[in-house]
Order: sequence, then structure tokens, then C-alpha cells
Amino acid sequence: MEHIIHEERKLSFFEKYLTGWVVLCIGIGIALGKLFPQVAVALDQISIYQVSIPIAICLFSMMYPIMVKIDFAEVIKAGKTPKPVVLTLIVNWCIKPFTMLAIAWLFLGVLFKGWLPGMEIVKGGAQVELFRSYIAGCILLGIAPCTAMVLIWGHLSKGNDGHTLVMVAINSLTMLFLYAPLGGWLLGVNKMPIPWQTIVLSVVIYVGLPLLLGYYSRKWLIAKKGFKWFEEKFLHYLTPVSIGALLLTLILLFSFKGELIINQPQVIFLIAVPLFIQTCLIFAITYALAKWLKLSYRDAAPSALIGASNHFEVAIATSTILFGLSSGASLATVVGVLIEVPVMLLLVHVCLKTKRWF
Repeated sequence: MEHIIHEERKLSFFEKYLTGWVVLCIGIGIALGKLFPQVAVALDQISIYQVSIPIAICLFSMMYPIMVKIDFAEVIKAGKTPKPVVLTLIVNWCIKPFTMLAIAWLFLGVLFKGWLPGMEIVKGGAQVELFRSYIAGCILLGIAPCTAMVLIWGHLSKGNDGHTLVMVAINSLTMLFLYAPLGGWLLGVNKMPIPWQTIVLSVVIYVGLPLLLGYYSRKWLIAKKGFKWFEEKFLHYLTPVSIGALLLTLILLFSFKGELIINQPQVIFLIAVPLFIQTCLIFAITYALAKWLKLSYRDAAPSALIGASNHFEVAIATSTILFGLSSGASLATVVGVLIEVPVMLLLVHVCLKTKRWF
């Protein structure tokens, strides 16, 4: 097996302070929205079939570096230890989406509803209650299993890097087939407009295309330059591109959302509450099931961490293409980014402290 993650691997400077970078981007975005309100609007209007070209470039730049890291040859070997793979798939696709809808609805649709603003017009002209838009963003996060930073979370928890890598590949493939139908159905339950063609298009553009290009360019580069060069040079310079594209997207998003955040800063906190509870609940469910299935700690830890974390890049891409950069759904997906690093580091710490349970 290729050694995708060396023993000395740790969070890079960008990854370690991702929450700080997100906060900085919120500030820059709000300032830009105040000083140059037409810039983001003008950029968003450069589009083909309602797909914003500048945003599409940013979102594709987020996705490709993630996909090119995946070694699909490892998926074939996963059959030798099916238990952790089956556990992760069941949690990601049969439990997590539904607990996310239930928790988001309880908090944003019932408990916090009175503290949230009223209505918004989403892309395509439909008028929806804003709390439903926030729930839609949570749904899009809940159905996007992590395929990016989970490689790091699994490694920091001293888990089985091979299993983590296999699940990254399998999650990417299952998203191609399950993300659109499951997302469309759950958004329908939440009474949000469902542009089916747009959902399918977003999965093809932001999962399928980077997956295909990642697979072939990885193969070609390793054949030409060797695995050592690919891992130490190419991937080293590519990772900041992904995070840089993410941060640029956030600046654009918050240049639209500045007014709301200045007037109602509590919205960010109110959205963060159900996302935090969902993350911890899914971690606890997966960890308990891993114990019940008698998995080793090295398989249990990454399984629980994969279930808990979200592929926020896909969620941001999908909410932007479905409902627009200025939608409440897009804001909710960004709150997912905001809490991802501190919450996942907390759960890594929980794993290390409970290692003796397995």
C-alpha cells in the first residue's frame, strides 16, 4: 500500500488555524460588502445556465486537490475487513442524514425559530422562510460524508490510515450516486424548492469531474514523476490551493451576508448549536456501534471520526449552485466550516483518552 500519510503528518499551518482564517474571511467579506457592494453581485452574474463561473472555478479548485489524493486501488482490498466499511456506510447514509434533519428542525424550526429572520428569495425566484433555508444548509452538510481532512483526523487519533483512505475513496464514489436523490428527498421534506437538474449537475461538476480528473492525473503524474515526487512536491503545493479557494469563496459569500451578520450576529451561534450536537451524537453512535461490533481501536476511531465530520466543500458548492451565494443555506454550510476544526480536534482527544475501551 502507498504510504499516503507519513507518521510525522500533522495539521498544516493553514489547517491548524482554519477557524481563524474563516473568521478573518468573514471580516474581509463583510467589509467588502459594505465598501464595494456590487463586486460580489457582478461576479455572481458571470454565469452559464445559472452556474456562476468565478464561483465554479473556486469550488472546483477546492475539490480537485482532495480527489487527487485518493488511491482507488485500496478500495478493492477493503473486502478483507468489511465490518468497519459497512459500519461507516450505514452511519453515513442510513443514520446521519435523518438525525441531521431532525436536530436542525428541532432547533432552527422550533426552539430558535422566533430569533431567526423571516423570509428570503432564493435562486430561481422562490420565496422561502429563512429558517427552512438554514435547515437546508444543515441537510446538505449532513449528507456529505467527509473525504478531505478526515485523513488527518484519523491519523491524529492513531487510527488505521489504510481504513481511513479506503473510506475516503468509497465515500467519494457513493456520493456520486446517493447525494442527489437523498438530498432532493430531504430538501422536499423541508419544503424547499428542488431543482433536480441542478442537484445532479452540481454532483457531476463538483464530485464527478474532480474525481475523474483526480484519478487520471494522479495515475499519469505518478507514472511520469514517481510517487515520492507526487506526494512530497505536488500534493505539498496543492493543499494550500484547496484551502485558498475555500477562503476566497467564503469572502464572496460573506460580502453578500454582511448586513445580516452585523444586524443579527446571533444567527451564526444559533446555526452552530444543532451542527455541534449532530457532530457529537454521530460520533457517539458510531463509536458505540464499533465497540458493539468488537472492532479494534485502530478501526473504531477513524470510523467514528469519518461519521462525525462533513464534506463542507461539497455542501458549500451544492448550496451555492442550488440556492445562490447569498442564501441562508450557503451561510449554514459555512458555519459547518467554522466549527469543523475545533470540534473534530476535541473528538480526536476523546478517542485518544478512551483508547483502552477497545
